[in-house]
Amino acid sequence: MARPIVALLTDFGTRDHYAGTMKGVVLGLAPDASLVDITHDVPPHDVLTASLELAASYKYFPPGTIFLVVVDPGVGSARRGLVAEVGDYRFVAPDNGVLTAVFHDHKPKRVVELTERRYARPTVSKTFEGRDRFAPAAAWLARGTEPTAMGRPVTTWQTIDLPEPQVESSQIRGEVVLVDRFGNLVSNIDRRTFDQFRHEGAVRIAVDGHSVERLVATYAEAPAGSVCALFGSSEHLELAVNGGSAAEVLHLGRGAAVRIDRG
Repeated sequence: MARPIVALLTDFGTRDHYAGTMKGVVLGLAPDASLVDITHDVPPHDVLTASLELAASYKYFPPGTIFLVVVDPGVGSARRGLVAEVGDYRFVAPDNGVLTAVFHDHKPKRVVELTERRYARPTVSKTFEGRDRFAPAAAWLARGTEPTAMGRPVTTWQTIDLPEPQVESSQIRGEVVLVDRFGNLVSNIDRRTFDQFRHEGAVRIAVDGHSVERLVATYAEAPAGSVCALFGSSEHLELAVNGGSAAEVLHLGRGAAVRIDRG
């Protein structure tokens, strides 16, 4: 039987003990689990970035993977903890909208509120529920516990607004939703929307009024230091600089307007 996989995504960083401590809790309960770090470098409390990063990564994991997601500005408050089943995957997360993009991809088959205390640590810290509630829940799932044993089913949950591109006859209007560590400005305009709009005609691309001269297939197709547009690994249009940072060159970040016009 394959070893269970628990994949972690947090805003804890790696300087402090938080991410490592959660792994210790998981392994203490499920010593056969394989632990994978998606990222611990989500900007602090940035639920939107966490939601998008999770949606960009989860589908590439083996079926049965359990995702332990802790980006939780409401830690210690009355917000709920959830276990969700989506396709062949399970997610443990706070009920703060961090699962919105995953739920946008696929409707959850089942969502359960974490209420059974036996699947948490005996004492739950008001400032570290990732260690005391969410990590134990993920470990019990890895041991084969069914989500329904962990609490009561729920039919509503918190969501966040995911910016959608606006498509008109002569233009697409979108925005930058992520800035990756290379300074690439990743937009909410997906390849399918772009292809349906473009057909065979030429288009003009601009970000916050800056004209982007080249639409390329790879970064290397653009001259060194020049701004270009391309579809990255997440199949979304991004603005990039070959060998540099588009965010620094253009002095732009999340929320910058992206516009595509015909001709």
